[in-house]
Amino acid sequence: MNILIAGATGATGKLLVEKLLNNGHNLKAIVRTPNNLPTHLLSNNNLTIIKASILNLTNQELIEHTKDTHAVVSCLGHNVSFKGIYGNPRKLVRDATKRLCKAIKANNPKNKTKYILMNTTGNSNRDLKEKVSCPQKCVIALLRLLLPPHVDNEKAADYLRTQIGQNDNQIEWIAVRPDALINNETETQYNIFQSPNRSPIFNPGKTSRINVAAFMHELITNNKLWQQWKGQMPVIYNQES
Repeated sequence: MNILIAGATGATGKLLVEKLLNNGHNLKAIVRTPNNLPTHLLSNNNLTIIKASILNLTNQELIEHTKDTHAVVSCLGHNVSFKGIYGNPRKLVRDATKRLCKAIKANNPKNKTKYILMNTTGNSNRDLKEKVSCPQKCVIALLRLLLPPHVDNEKAADYLRTQIGQNDNQIEWIAVRPDALINNETETQYNIFQSPNRSPIFNPGKTSRINVAAFMHELITNNKLWQQWKGQMPVIYNQES
């Protein structure tokens, strides 16, 4: 398969790149700093590096980069620094999602392109009546005021829900929602739910980045699993022992 990844040098993006390359897929990766990828990945002949900030690419360049892709994955996020949280671009994830989707549609693909957005359990799926406690609503309201990246994540998912929707002729999408992210060396068992079954604020679960990468890989390559979750925002937790 031909796959485009934005945010390939992030902690989860790198794991997804390695997983896909190990399974023989052809990848394009849009990265600002290629050296942040391990040498053994950079030397893989199935990986094409596009050295750029995604929002600086022209519309025509994005159209070319998304041409003939079977799947596009956004693992984009904001750096955990003052500049990364409060500096520009404040709507990195949303704007990248909008531009990538418009580029896909401009190519008028014969078959629907899969779009996967890495999101968060702190963002509710407003297509469903997900239960959110009053204290959690208050904290989320504060996060919207104090942490621009949270609003960015919400807006990116909202774009897919409301602008692409469930019946687009060219794009199908899934927004993957991990809970508190942790680093593990190896994949473990994990569970997928339609909605959070615990509070991401007051009782968060743990989700290994490597498990998120494994789940996204399965969504790309396993059509039965894709059909199960398309147009939804599945939540992923590590399976508790």
